[in-house]
Amino acid sequence: MLQALFMTLQVLLAVIGVYQFGFALFGLYKKKREKSFDPQKSFAILVAAHNEEEVIGALMENLKHLKYPRELYDVFVICDNCTDKTADIVREHGWNACVRVNPNLRGKGYAIEWMLEELWKLDREYDGIVMLDADNLAHRDFLIGMNDDLCKGAKVIQGYIDTKNPNDSWITAAYGISYWYINRLWQLSRHNLNMANFLGGTGMCFDNKLLKEMGWGATSLVEDLEFTMRCVERGVYPKFNYYAKIYDEKPLTFKASSVQRLRWMQGHFTVARKYFFPLLWKSIRDFSIVKFDMALYAVNVYIVLLTLMLTVVLYGDIALFGGPHLLTMYDYLPLWVAAGAIVAQVAVFFVAMILEKVKSWKVYAYMLLFPIYLLSWFPITFYAFFTQNNKQWSHTKHTRVVRIDEMQSEQS
Repeated sequence: MLQALFMTLQVLLAVIGVYQFGFALFGLYKKKREKSFDPQKSFAILVAAHNEEEVIGALMENLKHLKYPRELYDVFVICDNCTDKTADIVREHGWNACVRVNPNLRGKGYAIEWMLEELWKLDREYDGIVMLDADNLAHRDFLIGMNDDLCKGAKVIQGYIDTKNPNDSWITAAYGISYWYINRLWQLSRHNLNMANFLGGTGMCFDNKLLKEMGWGATSLVEDLEFTMRCVERGVYPKFNYYAKIYDEKPLTFKASSVQRLRWMQGHFTVARKYFFPLLWKSIRDFSIVKFDMALYAVNVYIVLLTLMLTVVLYGDIALFGGPHLLTMYDYLPLWVAAGAIVAQVAVFFVAMILEKVKSWKVYAYMLLFPIYLLSWFPITFYAFFTQNNKQWSHTKHTRVVRIDEMQSEQS
């Protein structure tokens, strides 16, 4: 009985792995950039900030130099329970500092919900709502890309999230490698197939009317994933704009990274419980591969947990009982299949870096430590499973001040 269950779960994980690898192949190519529309859409750029005096100035300066008519966008910084000079710095740059004080409802989701209500009280109505993080930098063409997609009828758009400090440490390099893979072989592949993309927490744009109709309503620890699920449930499929880039600061240390990823996994468990079965049912009812794909993404956190459990059972059997007493699916397959599966799991990251034309020798050198980063997801996910009811927002402190020209010069 145990052997049958063990084998069944292994086969299930293998099928999911092949499914995801198959989708990744559609990200090997990218379509030529289409001709841009003339600037016509107006934007409110919302920036959620909690004690970000170290980095907010660089973003405020950056947003003054976007290649988009200045009269068509405004910047609103949500100074959420700040106790530093964030609001003063925003005002010094001529943008709108919107001060929110609510010690009971903390977190980015609540801050965004509050800001949208304030925004909708204004006399001016914007076409699109863009959301950035305080540590971001935006490519000069970012709003051009958002304007293009809104003009084409898109309602929810995710830009390309790049890393502004991949060379700082092996951890920031690991984030960079992960995001190059995600952008190219996950997001772009689904974009090429006209499927739904998932939101990444920053570099997002929303049709204002859709937001008013739906309300934000995403106040979990992973508000971006939660809103993605709400959209797909109602048949609104987020789009990915490969050419609209923002640059995000990544944590410098393993400890800071672990805290951030623990929050992500805790929130992911919450979203999985709430949306997996409804989306799975709707995918069957509607014969929708898009909804099925998103349901699978919602439950991915349990897939990671299941992989860990099967690995522990297998090696526990060997260590404690002199096994192996349990046969794996690879015992029935040629050796090259197992070897090929392992090589493919590593190769996809190299392929993504090559496709994205990563030039930094330091990042390639840090690839030697990348497996540690990947394996660390297992204990983090395991701990998150038992602490998933923790709803306390953990703030990631940002200190790396990089200007857009400095970053582009370093990467070239």
